[in-house]
Amino acid sequence: MALKYKRILLKISGEALGGEKGRGFDEPTMDAICGGVKKAHELGVQIGIVVGGGNFWRGRSSGKMERTLADKIGMLATVMNALAVSDKLEQLGVPTEVFTSITMPQVAPAFTRKDALRAMDEGKIAVFGGGTGNPFFSTDTATALRAVEVSADVMFKATMVDGVYDKDPHKYPDAKKYDTLTFTKVLEDQLAVMDGTAATLCRDNKLPILVFDLADPDNIARAVQGENVGTLVYEG
Repeated sequence: MALKYKRILLKISGEALGGEKGRGFDEPTMDAICGGVKKAHELGVQIGIVVGGGNFWRGRSSGKMERTLADKIGMLATVMNALAVSDKLEQLGVPTEVFTSITMPQVAPAFTRKDALRAMDEGKIAVFGGGTGNPFFSTDTATALRAVEVSADVMFKATMVDGVYDKDPHKYPDAKKYDTLTFTKVLEDQLAVMDGTAATLCRDNKLPILVFDLADPDNIARAVQGENVGTLVYEG
């Protein structure tokens, strides 16, 4: 099957790496997720990855800590996850290159658009750590930003639900799933897809987002080939 997307930016939550506990690293879960990424990579699609940091730190749970400091700790957590995902992919035989938004040359080179595109053109998966490098911005926004910067065809948001609903499907049995959705509706109805900054950035730059369930990591490859997976958010 032909590829629907040639270059994607994949967002993986930090909690996903922690398995059922949602903390630290769960090896079988990471094997499964990175195995799914490998299958997509073998189809010939160029892949960039942004990983959250919630399996180690969540800024909103930092109590009385000053917000910018809490966010800096969160950014460091995403760097740890970027290194771990890179290592797991390399163990599976997939070449990678890690880039950080915070200057730490002993850990990984700093992100530049030119270097990220070069890595992907060489067949490597580019893994981006450090969020945007600034406080007050989520890793959803970091993913949208990197996707726009590297001219990705789509942003993949891999979650723990199989798409976008009009209300929480875990709480409401009558929740309605959307097959397609506009960013305007996401913003107006305050749907829990991503934060408003990320949604606005995608809308303004005409970058579609596909929201799908990571419980089956093969969904990544299916989505790349255009199969009906999850919810597609775009502005017509």
